[in-house]
Amino acid sequence: MINILFLEDEPTISEVTTEYMRMKNYNVSCASDGEQAMELLKNNNFDLAILDIMVPKVSGLEVLEYIKKTNPQMATIMLTALDDEQTQLKAFNLYADDYVIKPFSPLLLLKRIETVLRRTMKDNNNITTDKGLFVNDEAFQGFYNNKSLNLTLSEFLLLQALVKEPNRVFTRENLIVKIFSDEYFSNDRIIDAHVKNLRKKLPKQYVKTVTGVGYQFDNSVEKCS
Repeated sequence: MINILFLEDEPTISEVTTEYMRMKNYNVSCASDGEQAMELLKNNNFDLAILDIMVPKVSGLEVLEYIKKTNPQMATIMLTALDDEQTQLKAFNLYADDYVIKPFSPLLLLKRIETVLRRTMKDNNNITTDKGLFVNDEAFQGFYNNKSLNLTLSEFLLLQALVKEPNRVFTRENLIVKIFSDEYFSNDRIIDAHVKNLRKKLPKQYVKTVTGVGYQFDNSVEKCS
């Protein structure tokens, strides 16, 4: 599911636009001021942030700057009544992906969301679960609620393989090939040791043992939390 942060201080716009996004099966978290948006960003992972610029406490541009420093792979759309060139340039200089001027059609915004996500997710193979677990392919690292899990390379490759195919049960031999390549020959129980170490670093029991077969990524731990 796509997770969206929506920063908008006008209640009617927030409610109507959020309803349209949820009808498209987006998971939307709303903030009415910049401080609330920053708090949500610190405690959750989002695929896209839609940020009104003129909001109380902390501006949307400041929130955008924070995003680009802490989570640069997140897509961003700026949403504002300001149509002057200087404001738009400042947003694009902070690497905003798009800029929508108020008043706007919710249907048009949905199309802009689809376009931005299609472009950014095509270029980004990172994986986000429904909540806080995030696998960053470029950094070869896993994160939970934006905090690094400090995985070794083998632990990262193990987690990456499981997360990318959550419906698949991997045998130990499958995982050896994923981590060490076809040329590696060893006792397949080495995978058990890596699983044990990985489980110690994960905040929840994401790695499920399938008796007599191997291991699988367990999505249900998020749904029950």
